[in-house]
Amino acid sequence: MADATNARFDLAGRVVVITGGGKGIGKVYAAEFARAGARVVAADIDGAAAETIAAGITAEGGEAIGFATDIADAHATEIMAAKALERFGAIDVLINNASLMSALPRRSWLEIPVDEWDRVMAVNLRGMFLACRAVFPAMKAQGRGKIVNISSSRVWDGTPNRLHYTTSKAGVIGFTRALAREVAEFGITVNAVTPGMTQSETQVASSSGNYLARSIAGRAIERAQYPEDLVGTVMFLSSAASDFMTGQTVNVDGGKAMH
Repeated sequence: MADATNARFDLAGRVVVITGGGKGIGKVYAAEFARAGARVVAADIDGAAAETIAAGITAEGGEAIGFATDIADAHATEIMAAKALERFGAIDVLINNASLMSALPRRSWLEIPVDEWDRVMAVNLRGMFLACRAVFPAMKAQGRGKIVNISSSRVWDGTPNRLHYTTSKAGVIGFTRALAREVAEFGITVNAVTPGMTQSETQVASSSGNYLARSIAGRAIERAQYPEDLVGTVMFLSSAASDFMTGQTVNVDGGKAMH
């Protein structure tokens, strides 16, 4: 066959906005979506990192833009959507990947400062809410859209010592379910992914060797998890292949938590 690509899985030409797209797992999403032919918008609190990722994609013949975005700020998310539309004329997919995690010390819930709790909720929940609201008008006008929210497998285990982070990631699942019912009539699907402990550059830097080893213990697939292990699931949820799937949470952790 001259072209064996199944149109249901084809992401060529799709405009994909990735928050936190300049570092860690987000930059892997950006690179892999670009290799699949998507046009990438990398939005990150670290604007220089986002610009570097976009420049690398462009150098390889892809299409991408990168810029600084604080998703906890409503105006910043509106600018994010406007820049995507100005450059590419559409927003087909939003990957809500940005979150505040690796900078958080692991400590008892009794030791978490209130302002740190509030900042985690502002980024991980309000930021996701604002990003969705920013891209919604474009998706509604198109009559289609894909929103993929990144949660965490911590919610299945009740992993301690970052209580605010675990709580926020549980909130992602409730948000996903409720929003899915509100936007389905416009051809928009909303799904979530719960990654296991993933050895991205940011996570490894904030984790001890013992912690990484414990994360592997109990997995059916007994090895470390890498950002590339998440790409297939996120791409599936971003493609037409998942058009009749919404409000769902897909766990990708090597078979540690099973549902």
